[in-house]
Amino acid sequence: MTGFEQIIGINPWTALFTFCNMIITFLLLKKFLFKPVKKMIDQRQKEIDDLYADAENSKAKAQEIQAEYESRLDSARAERDELMADAVKRAQKREQEIIAQAKDQAASMMTRAEADIAQEKKKALNQVKNEISSISVSIAQEVVGREISAADHERLVTEFIGKLGETQ
Repeated sequence: MTGFEQIIGINPWTALFTFCNMIITFLLLKKFLFKPVKKMIDQRQKEIDDLYADAENSKAKAQEIQAEYESRLDSARAERDELMADAVKRAQKREQEIIAQAKDQAASMMTRAEADIAQEKKKALNQVKNEISSISVSIAQEVVGREISAADHERLVTEFIGKLGETQ
């Protein structure tokens, strides 16, 4: 059986050396291969976890910044609306002031125009009065053939103008 054992059989010493060899190889692989590889995998996992944590922090910070931006944008819009409303109020107030000022100017121009008209009317009446008095004195002198005194002249002119005023 020795020949047959050698081809198919198991030698206990060879099996023991192979088993010891396997355990020594396993321990060496564990110490020099598995631990460094596990350590490297753990470091990579930690880096990945840190990256995810940083990404979550960045996302949260971005959301905070976006919320702050939107609140500032809303406050800017509210301020813009307030400024627009204030500008419209000031423009309306200025418009009313300009209209009131224009009305006052128009009223004062009308008052001056009326005063000018009244003065021109008086001037025209005085000129007419003077012309009529000189014409009437001339006519009266020719008709009567004598000179009229200043008092008579004034009385005649006043009566004549009074009659003219009644006909108008």
